[in-house]
Amino acid sequence: MRMTTHEAARADWRAALVSAIEHEDPLLFATGVLGFLMPGEPNPGQRPQLEAWQVTALKKFRRAWRRRFERPGRLSIRAGHGVGKSCFLAVCILYVLVCAGPDTKVPVVANSQDQLRDALWPEIAKWIARLPDEVRDALEWQKERVVVREAPESAFAVARTASVHRPEALQGIHARNVLAIFEEASGIPEQTVESGIGTLSTPGAVAIACGNPTRASGFFHATHTRLRDVWDTMAVSSLDVPRARGHVEDVIRLYGKDSNKYRVRVLGEFPTHDDDVVIPLEWVEAARGRDVAISHCWPVWGVDVARFGDDRTVLAKRQGNTLLEPPIAWSKLDGPQVAGRIIAEYERTATDRQPREICVDVIGVGSSVVDHLRLPGSPVRHIVTAVNVAEAAPNDEGAHRLRDELWWRAREWFASRACTIPAAGCEGLIAELTTPTYDFTVLGKRVVESKDEYKRRIGQSSDAADAFIMTFAGGTHLREPTRRWRDEGAAASPWAA
Repeated sequence: MRMTTHEAARADWRAALVSAIEHEDPLLFATGVLGFLMPGEPNPGQRPQLEAWQVTALKKFRRAWRRRFERPGRLSIRAGHGVGKSCFLAVCILYVLVCAGPDTKVPVVANSQDQLRDALWPEIAKWIARLPDEVRDALEWQKERVVVREAPESAFAVARTASVHRPEALQGIHARNVLAIFEEASGIPEQTVESGIGTLSTPGAVAIACGNPTRASGFFHATHTRLRDVWDTMAVSSLDVPRARGHVEDVIRLYGKDSNKYRVRVLGEFPTHDDDVVIPLEWVEAARGRDVAISHCWPVWGVDVARFGDDRTVLAKRQGNTLLEPPIAWSKLDGPQVAGRIIAEYERTATDRQPREICVDVIGVGSSVVDHLRLPGSPVRHIVTAVNVAEAAPNDEGAHRLRDELWWRAREWFASRACTIPAAGCEGLIAELTTPTYDFTVLGKRVVESKDEYKRRIGQSSDAADAFIMTFAGGTHLREPTRRWRDEGAAASPWAA
């Protein structure tokens, strides 16, 4: 029987080490040098065995590490309790120290020394002890450092704590190769990341943020929402890791399945009530690539028109329960140019995908766009709807303005779990949908964070999200029923509008 690549590597750790260095492969280092088995492999000897999520994470880290001189790598992993986060981080740290060369630094940042002393640092010691003798002897484990003996001043991992009052944990870290670890990253203050942005942005730098998602705000939350176009993200549930399920019944018994404790410690999801987020991240992520029967209705397009120089004009296309494609964005166009782009997009769209309504936000430049779309000869002049989101909410007594009503309809669309968005190309949209918060007026009406407030807080506008919610200002345009539609027994989606 032929051995797999990893089996062959384990038979000769020296060959595996050379290959891991040559091909910059932390997964091969884990299996060939540290001796991990891959998930699902027979394990009568109870050898250390990787979890499926750890393999995926090591592959993501491998990709980021190989590209680190082209662009800084970013990996953020939110996870439930006991899934093996410390083991994964220890493998990454040891791989870099052993394989990256003598000019390599690994700052390991946590919000308390106890977190490092009691969890990750002993984990590193555990796996150093499992290295082959020659490799193990090349490293020295210390109370707050792990050093490469031949280059102790230039190749090391160092434990550092960070707080609001001491944000400089990453300052002074300069090397050809840098791996910055944020341990239990929900507790890392944003000031630490801001003060260390020079280190993180240096060619050759990779960052890994990992931990229980205990806060729905701050740096770690941002990596999974508004910064997800920069960070490669993962979510790991304790339910998917057999050895991590021991605490699940205790959490359910003490706090219940609907509690934030269950969300954080078991599901690896952010709590629901730190910030009052309109649309929870997991609802939107669950909709990515979901397999649903598309609503038997005509598409509605939504257009959010840029108001300022750095804003974008965005077009979103939704057919009932399906966002047909990632939003289309244009920059630095005036009203007539935007109208021309929309008409061109309409004419190049297949007839059975053309919209029956195009909803345009008329505040500001949007009124010019509507006027030009309605000019004689325009193929869309009869299907354009001017939407003033500042008007009173017409159908939702709990909403303050129409904009708040539309955001809530989008929230309910995702909450239905009968909808789908494209699996790829929607990172910016996801970030914008899952970041805005809401509050209440003195009369108890819901008010979603305004576009201006969002931009002041985040630094960019929510153009894609606003184009998407604009599609909910349209009506329901059912297609004529066909025999095939009736034979399938499908009913019109409640989200056909």
